[in-house]
Amino acid sequence: MTGVGFFEILLIGVVGLLILGPDKLPGALRTMALWIGRFRRSFDDIKRDIEKEIGADEIRRQLRNEAIMEKFNDGKKQITDTVNLAKKQTDSLKQNLDLKQQILNSGKPETVNSSAKSETNTATSNSEKPVQSENSIESPESKESPKPNEPET
Repeated sequence: MTGVGFFEILLIGVVGLLILGPDKLPGALRTMALWIGRFRRSFDDIKRDIEKEIGADEIRRQLRNEAIMEKFNDGKKQITDTVNLAKKQTDSLKQNLDLKQQILNSGKPETVNSSAKSETNTATSNSEKPVQSENSIESPESKESPKPNEPET
């Protein structure tokens, strides 16, 4: 912090030992440590009073809150951009599907509308199936039904 290295402290200790002697050096170090402690406490008190008057704590809080709000707004903007991009892509896909459906429908012949189909389906389901006449042509599969006594292969 102060630029005083190990060798400087060692030199100060040796000079203090030579000047004060081994009997007075521990007491002098203790007194010096007490004065340094008092100086630090008074410096911290003065610093705290000045910060109180200036309102440095409030300024720090405001700066921190502004930084948090800026991060929040950036995140909100990113999410909004992502949602808008997803909506655009969804709309694009929907338009593509609609175009493909139109192309498929334009290639097919027109069919009877759905109400006529449902009436035809209900009429055929309610009536009995027509009975085949003797002159009607039967498929080969219907003629080859298994006989009751023969096992199926």
